[in-house]
Order: sequence, then C-alpha cells, then structure tokens
Amino acid sequence: MSEEFIFGWHAVEAVLKREPERLQAVWIQTGRQDRRVKEVTAALDELGVPWQVVHRRELDERVAGVHQGVVAQVGKSREWSEDDLLAMLEQSGKPPFLLVLDGVTDPHNLGACLRTADAAGVQAVIVPKDKSASLSPTARKVACGAAETVPLVRVTNLARALRNLQQQGVWLIGTAGEAKASLYQADFSGPVALVMGAEGKGMRRLTREHCDQLINIPMQGHVDSLNVSVATGVCLYEALRQRLA
Repeated sequence: MSEEFIFGWHAVEAVLKREPERLQAVWIQTGRQDRRVKEVTAALDELGVPWQVVHRRELDERVAGVHQGVVAQVGKSREWSEDDLLAMLEQSGKPPFLLVLDGVTDPHNLGACLRTADAAGVQAVIVPKDKSASLSPTARKVACGAAETVPLVRVTNLARALRNLQQQGVWLIGTAGEAKASLYQADFSGPVALVMGAEGKGMRRLTREHCDQLINIPMQGHVDSLNVSVATGVCLYEALRQRLA
C-alpha cells in the first residue's frame, strides 16, 4: 500500500473515473448519505475497493486541508517524461497547446493552473523538477480532478526542454511585466506554449531568453501584477478564444 492520499470529491471522482486501478482504500465522513456518496460507494463496491465511514477526526488526521468529507489512499500516478510528451504531441494530430510553469512553488497555484489548463484544452503542463510544487494532495484537491486529466511533465532541464519544443515547431510566448507587446497582440492560433513565471519573481533569465516572444497583461488599476494562477487563466482564455476562432 502506498502512502499517497487524495481528498475532495472532485479529485476522488476523477481517479475513480479515469484511473480506478490506483484506488486502494477510501474513507467517507459519517453523516453523509446523499446521492453522490451512494454513487461513489456503489462504484467502489463494484471495483472491490474497501471503503469505510469514519468520524471527521480520522479524516483530519490523515490529510491537511479541506477534505470535504472524503479521503482516498491511492497508488502512485504516472510520471510523464519529456519523451512521453513529445510522443503524445506527435500522435495527437492537433497543433500543440502547452503551458509551462517556471518555478511555481505554491501547490494552490499549481492546482488552480491545472484546473484552468484542463478547461482551456491545454494538452500538457510542463514544470522543472527542482523549485516547483509537486502534485501534493492539496494541489490535486484544488485542481478539482484536472490533475488526473492533464499530464504534468517534470523536466530536469527546462531550458533544454524549451529548445526541444522549438525544434518541434512550437512558438514560445512568455509573460513579463516589462514586455512591450500585450497579450492581445500575440498570435496563439498555431503550435504554441505559454510560459509563466514564478510567484513574485517571474521567469528566470535563461527561460526568458528562450522565449520567442514576450508579452504583458495590460493593467489598468493600481496593482502592478496578478496572482500567477489568475494571470495564467487570463492568458489561456485569450489563447482559447483565438484557437476557437
């Protein structure tokens, strides 16, 4: 049995739907007998996955976070490599649409970015192995199931991974406050990867140098920046608008 846990109804249901073989045990808070609980427990029974109704205190002891009354113990999720990503892009038959997060360390931000990436149709999210948030139970819960649908590719050398994408014809668009071009002047219609920097510091110098184009998000108020997950959502939905057009 692994020691990896997920929590929250969206996260548990996503694993149940897409990777049921990972489920090892499920605990549900006492007092819930609604339709959602009945559907989940019926599916668990069909799969032969053990589940228990327990006091909230036991769930609180297993995980740190708002568990919504459900916690699951799961096997390790698939680790996506750069080779896996390139193979997936080659087989997809669609122009690549990717998100690169350079050093996002807050699991809440990672989860929120994954959730928006899934909604916008992003094929994969790329992060460096070092100085980046992992797919912790908190990140999975915030992602509301997107952690099970959007591949998270962890690369040892982000600059090299960006060069490899460029060799595949992917246009790299990075965000920077000092950029002269705005988000609404960028062309997201073709093979593209949106590159977002870390909370506060933005992109690292080497990452910035590998971008084909730098853009800014127009700011009309008194604050000079947005939270990275909010900025990611703004950019991805402009990209989606163009790609749908």
